[in-house]
Amino acid sequence: MGKIEKIFITHTHGDHIFGLLPLMASLLNGAGGTADGAEDPRAQADQTQTPLEIYGPLGTRAYVRNGLLCTHTLLSSPFVVHELRFPSDPEGDLTSLPLNQMELPAGRNIPQIDGVWPDIYRDTTVSVSAAPILHSVPCVGFVVTEAPIPGKMDPKKYIPDIKRTKTPMTVMSRLQQGETIELSDGTILRGPERRAGRKLVILGDTYDPSPIASLAADPDLLIHEATNAHLPDVDSNTKESDTFETVEERSRSRGHSTPQVAGAFATRIGARRLVLNHFSARYPGDDDTNEESKKVMDAIKALATTTFEGDIVCARDLMSIDIPHS
Repeated sequence: MGKIEKIFITHTHGDHIFGLLPLMASLLNGAGGTADGAEDPRAQADQTQTPLEIYGPLGTRAYVRNGLLCTHTLLSSPFVVHELRFPSDPEGDLTSLPLNQMELPAGRNIPQIDGVWPDIYRDTTVSVSAAPILHSVPCVGFVVTEAPIPGKMDPKKYIPDIKRTKTPMTVMSRLQQGETIELSDGTILRGPERRAGRKLVILGDTYDPSPIASLAADPDLLIHEATNAHLPDVDSNTKESDTFETVEERSRSRGHSTPQVAGAFATRIGARRLVLNHFSARYPGDDDTNEESKKVMDAIKALATTTFEGDIVCARDLMSIDIPHS
């Protein structure tokens, strides 16, 4: 937990944001204050500390300020809230509360550019962009793109010239980074071209993520919700009147997707791997050692295979997935 530097919120439904305040309290050494507003002496913002950065749609900043105020929570490390603003959003922060005592005033209201939010965060390792996806409330999906990485290197290609010119072998690390090296006799060695980094697409709740399609193209991994599924041979609660079509229509009317919808979008954007998540509470699925859970998750996965031919994984809490470089 202590390694968390940035938090990205897809939308402000409770099951996606209620956990933010306790997480902040844990990360930023929070403690209970007093009803009369007397401050804990340690709660003095250190502007030299790197703040925890929170990104989310309109309402994220108001939720954080109100929650911290009403719970009398005092923090001892700074944070900042950036909001992704839709064109239809009103001005302001949806709250008249002033900055929290540990909230830095540098929070940005980030406007869309051509319908998306490009590079809301970028460093030398990754960039994060976002785009709207369709749900019952304003919702976004995030695209995390790794910076280009060193190309595959064949040492045999370089060692003879390096040894012949008695050049220190340390130049190999520079060549690995793609640099061009001139040896003492004028020989030019060029490192391998850098390769594209990995790309992850992480969606919030959605019945149609089409607005993010161009930004999300060709990812190594897509995480897509599959809240509802028609499982007549597996789910004893299935209604006799239900069909694949009626379940999909009911799911769509509530802002959600089926495994087939998720698979179709994965195919559309050329994803290499699909992780399904956000399953309805009616489906047991968080214990891969339980036969009933496994049966349900296998059935959900099977539905997704009807629209997507790549690798499919049904997520469970605290699952860790390795994403190799292509």
